[in-house]
Amino acid sequence: MAIIAKKIQESKTKAIGELKDRLSVAKDFIFTDYRGLTVEQITNLRKQLRAKDVEYKVVKNNFAVIAFQQMQTPDVSAYLVGPTAVAITPRDANEVAKIFFDFLKEAPALKVKGALISDTVYDAAKTEAFSKLPGRLELISMLMSVMNGPARNLVGALNDIPSRVVRTVKAIADQKGA
Repeated sequence: MAIIAKKIQESKTKAIGELKDRLSVAKDFIFTDYRGLTVEQITNLRKQLRAKDVEYKVVKNNFAVIAFQQMQTPDVSAYLVGPTAVAITPRDANEVAKIFFDFLKEAPALKVKGALISDTVYDAAKTEAFSKLPGRLELISMLMSVMNGPARNLVGALNDIPSRVVRTVKAIADQKGA
């Protein structure tokens, strides 16, 4: 639960509003603990995330809790404890989760705390399982392949009929010619 002071300070209200504006552009968020990472490692991680149009932002926990409450999302305050950086994912959170768990192999200091994906809160284990699922584009290509299969088989079958007739006529012609 966020602590709300009796005397509201203008600068804090403004900071919460700016954070809320940044968070509202996305529907998926991945919460991490970045302690122990070198500047080079964080820079490398940010570069990988930027390639997917993801903003990786270190947040003030109290401000983030208030911003998420104002956005009326499920309670994520359990993941906003200690040093926290949030990956603000406008689309395809699956690929972003894959980036984090691949990055964990080279930098085990990074800890994925959990995620908020499409108004569903995932803990670290569920987030890892989510990262292993095929991405949106992969699923679409699988679906298109399955949908094209029957049409491809029909075309092959329809093509086979005239080619059989041609081969039969050629065999008869060869037989009579000999």
